[in-house]
Amino acid sequence: MPHTVDAVVVTEKNAPATVESIVVPDPGPGEALVDVHTCGVCQTDQHFQQGEVGDEFPYLLGHEATGRIAAVGADVTSVAVGDKVILNWRAVCGQCRACRKGQLQYCFDTANATQKMTLTDGTELEPALGIGAFAEKTLVAAGQCTRIDDLDDSHDAAVGLLGCGVMAGIGAALNTADIRRGESVAVIGCGGVGTAAITGAKLAGATTIIAVDLDARKLETAAAMGATHTVEASTTDVIEAIRAHTGGDGADVVIDAVGIPATYTQAFYARDLAGRVVLVGVPDASLTLQLPLQDIFARGGSLKSSWYGDCLPSRDFPMLVDLYQQGRLDLDAFVTERVGLDQVQQAFETMNRGDVLRSVVEIS
Repeated sequence: MPHTVDAVVVTEKNAPATVESIVVPDPGPGEALVDVHTCGVCQTDQHFQQGEVGDEFPYLLGHEATGRIAAVGADVTSVAVGDKVILNWRAVCGQCRACRKGQLQYCFDTANATQKMTLTDGTELEPALGIGAFAEKTLVAAGQCTRIDDLDDSHDAAVGLLGCGVMAGIGAALNTADIRRGESVAVIGCGGVGTAAITGAKLAGATTIIAVDLDARKLETAAAMGATHTVEASTTDVIEAIRAHTGGDGADVVIDAVGIPATYTQAFYARDLAGRVVLVGVPDASLTLQLPLQDIFARGGSLKSSWYGDCLPSRDFPMLVDLYQQGRLDLDAFVTERVGLDQVQQAFETMNRGDVLRSVVEIS
């Protein structure tokens, strides 16, 4: 029997995000119906609203979510009714060329629900990142549900952020950059993803962690989350400042959490010889980059992009939840405010002002 629930939808490019009634079908083969508890407000959702991801309107927004399994398709064995889960957008197929090579974190054919959720008039919805979790219920592929040890519901807002931004940042540090104990790390851009990268660098044992941003408020938060040095980019030469904090050599790892040519160029030249650059900030499709090929050759090292923190949810989510439970990973610090479904548009505006690391929608 289909379920009619409230959800946040954007009907056309740059239209406001509004609460609408939608219809969610019961799960079919390989699918799971989830009662959503919390969902973080991520900039990617706003990119969907602005038509920067695609033009398959109307979109059902939301993807950084926790919830409980309400029903599963007949063939689903990975999760069961009542399980608490974090939703993810990397449900690995196990069959593509990346999976066959054992690189499941690069799966090229990730699964989504086959059935479509709709508006009450039958108009099909495109769920953001295949999830669509600004909703009382959502339908996903069972592989998009990562079961976690049962936590008190008061922790859902924090652990749900592993579904996208926080995982992207921590994974950029731990997985993509593979930061090692004693290394120096600089992170350019200290929003939610960049601050998570700082947290990841601290977990990895980096001894020098340099936070770079234009906003003094973000630098203050970065310092509280583990940065040993801060650089205010509006008043300081970023490359020279990073070199000054690393004995004149440059950092072993520089993570660009902004994703524009200026910050990537800073990252490239602020690293040590044979150092690593990791791009985790999502660039606009119109942007291009120019670097002297001789400099790319002469400086050595590696230039990497980090997709979703190169994470494997079934491996990384439970590990990070364990660290959270042990008090070694402060996910609560990322939850700046809690809002309702009808406040998503305002949360976008708060995010754009730089007033939050994350707003989290509490649904049930």
